[in-house]
Amino acid sequence: MGLKLGPILSFRGLKGDTKRQWRVSVLIVRDSGENDPSLEWQAAGTGAAPATASTKATATLLATFPDATPARQVWRFDFGVTLNQNPQKISYRIEGIEDEGSGWEFHVPAKGAIPNIAYTSCTGFSSNKLMQKTEDPYGMVRNLVRQHEGSPYHLLLMGGDQVYADSMFDTLSQLHDWLPLPRQEKIAHPYTPEMARAVEHFYRELYVKRWGQKELKELFASIPTFMMWDDHDIFDGWGSYDPGLQASDVYQGLFASARASFSLFQLQLAKDEAHPAKIPGQQAFSQGLNLGPLAILALDMRSERSDSEVISQASWKAAYDWLDTLTGECTHLLVMSSIPVVHPDFTELEKALSIFPGQQELEDDLRDQWNSTPHKQERLRLIHRLLDFSGSRQNRVTLLSGDVHVGALGVIRDLRSNGGTNQDILQLTSSGIIHPPPQGAALFFLENVVGKEMSADRDISSVMLEFPGTRQFYIGARNWLALEPDAQRRIWANWHVEGQRYPYTQVILPVNFEMPKASVGKIGRPA
Repeated sequence: MGLKLGPILSFRGLKGDTKRQWRVSVLIVRDSGENDPSLEWQAAGTGAAPATASTKATATLLATFPDATPARQVWRFDFGVTLNQNPQKISYRIEGIEDEGSGWEFHVPAKGAIPNIAYTSCTGFSSNKLMQKTEDPYGMVRNLVRQHEGSPYHLLLMGGDQVYADSMFDTLSQLHDWLPLPRQEKIAHPYTPEMARAVEHFYRELYVKRWGQKELKELFASIPTFMMWDDHDIFDGWGSYDPGLQASDVYQGLFASARASFSLFQLQLAKDEAHPAKIPGQQAFSQGLNLGPLAILALDMRSERSDSEVISQASWKAAYDWLDTLTGECTHLLVMSSIPVVHPDFTELEKALSIFPGQQELEDDLRDQWNSTPHKQERLRLIHRLLDFSGSRQNRVTLLSGDVHVGALGVIRDLRSNGGTNQDILQLTSSGIIHPPPQGAALFFLENVVGKEMSADRDISSVMLEFPGTRQFYIGARNWLALEPDAQRRIWANWHVEGQRYPYTQVILPVNFEMPKASVGKIGRPA
């Protein structure tokens, strides 16, 4: 069996009232064959105990691509691992793949434990020229794999730009005649069947080629992923174009093709199938995971995005209704917002960059932020809802973001709480694991010119923070983020940075945390 892509692990949530089954799926793309593929898995024994008997996973054919040579099939395998009092190592193998070694392994946490989590974003390059200029394109992916081998991660959260589709405007001849048309002619132009076939083929091949790199294959086969898209998974700036162009037949056709590939490859879904973690009551892809002491809300900030709103009112209501279903067992909420909620207002930076050549791409990214004028009130409503949730539930809330090609640390402070820090919401930004940082001029303005404190509302502020133990507000190098819990349910946020021996570290305390006696740990390591 010729394997073209995979295996790619995906996390599907916990199953059962007692939250005992850790559900995963595995996706492969293979050459079409006569026999259906099969996957067997088993749990390694704890201590001297023998391994469990092998179990076959359920196989589902998700899609067939007859236009490939030879024809290809996309398969998904589903199974659930029963959690117990200890972490477990799970081995699996796919029958009929002779050239892929003896199989693969991943790890699941103990029942009731907060999982070890890695977070990444920007898993690609916005241009081939940028990739060619990067000395070690997949160096930080290897770094993550090495860390996983020493201290296994149970979840890989991926916060957007898992692929970069921007090159289709340069490579597809079917779009060449459309690109230089005047705006009104672009808007009136139909999305032809020839365009649709070329674009659908482009997206499929993009995933197979980019995710087929050796380093990414090893990563995806070892840690279950949980992905949410951003603009480059569609094309740069999706949702921030003028309404006429955004609603045009060609743009909507491009979006539909990108959406189908996102659903297939990132969410591992058949056509018209819903993800097990999809939040009900919305047409977008926002997802929620209830893992007991930890919950994860992944917001879809692209499906409904326009120049006037990021997420529709119906989808916001669905997300907040889902938050209301969380029980008292949950003490910490992670909110995945692909674009940082706490980040500078870039009006000054946009003006400053206009004097430098070659900065147009960065300027486009800056105008796509939460702090852009049309989105400020929507951002403020989100901040109020998260502060209300944290205060009423006595839950810690933490924001996870990427997109901006730097690492950063920020905080939302509610000064109405008598100066206390219990409801402070930390913003952790990690970007990108593959995409390089902006040039030195942009980093200089971030560190030295752009303001670090932004007023969100009366008695509510958002502030950029220096990384503990440094004088830096931003990480101007490629990076990824680890979230590692300890026995006191603190979470140690460690930014692993290219060229740095030790991570940048911020500890996240549970609400009303009391420091235990003799609790001392190394910087960057849970005690």
